[in-house]
Amino acid sequence: MIGDSLMHSLDTVKTRQQAASHIAKYKNTIPAYLTILKEEGFPRGLYGGYGAAMLGSFPSAAVFFTTYETVKRIAIDDWGVNDTVAYLGAGFLGDFASSFLYVPSEVLKTRLQLQGRYNNKFFESGYNYTGTFNAISTIIKTEGWGTLFYGYKATLVRDLPFSALQFAFYEKFREWSFGLSGKKQDEENLSLTLELGTGAAAGGLAGVITTPLDVIKTRMQTQSVSTGGEVLNSSSILKSLRSLYQNQGVVGLFSGVGPRLVWTSVQSSVMLLLYQISLRALTTGELKLE
Repeated sequence: MIGDSLMHSLDTVKTRQQAASHIAKYKNTIPAYLTILKEEGFPRGLYGGYGAAMLGSFPSAAVFFTTYETVKRIAIDDWGVNDTVAYLGAGFLGDFASSFLYVPSEVLKTRLQLQGRYNNKFFESGYNYTGTFNAISTIIKTEGWGTLFYGYKATLVRDLPFSALQFAFYEKFREWSFGLSGKKQDEENLSLTLELGTGAAAGGLAGVITTPLDVIKTRMQTQSVSTGGEVLNSSSILKSLRSLYQNQGVVGLFSGVGPRLVWTSVQSSVMLLLYQISLRALTTGELKLE
């Protein structure tokens, strides 16, 4: 929740860039950030959809880490599975288990981010909800509850490989960091700098690799509204990727990659630092980092 809260504004910029790529004022990250702040303000502009994000953040993260730790430990300690394979599999299954909680919140968050302010005169997205709960009731009433799972397959196609790669990279980067620092894993602690660095590198690298899948997910969840962007006419991920590439090229596939890189790097570094602190506190009673 802390990681998501810190980086929500950049996620909003990324959503605008991906779902409204034809709007010139959203093309570059810093000008887009400042434009949204000036025109729509902080709480309903840059932090539009924050409530929806928090509805899914806490419970889905709890399910994810419970599944990840359980699968990882059983695979390595009981079944003797290769470490990297265990990390990939645990991250994959953890994200799948939590997807039933976070996908509806992702749909709500994305629409509210694209909408921005209620009665927004600066950008017509086609959505106009007074808040999170109004969005829920309106969507269910006018479009059906199944709409809350729009882009479910696309979200899984993005997040399953992202989580698998993120945690595989993270565990390996931590192993290398222990080796470079001359410390023994499970006996000593990494420095705060290395803990933040390994988390940022893992999240950022996984985030960049999966950006095209993130673009497809965003388009699928918002394309029912005539925002003017590229409309995807197929539910097939591969066909959607091909269509987007043919119409907008590599730039289209990687729209929003700048804010996504920053967002995933910072969010991952904060989340995984707190993850390690929590594990250490629960197992040894130590709260400090070197």
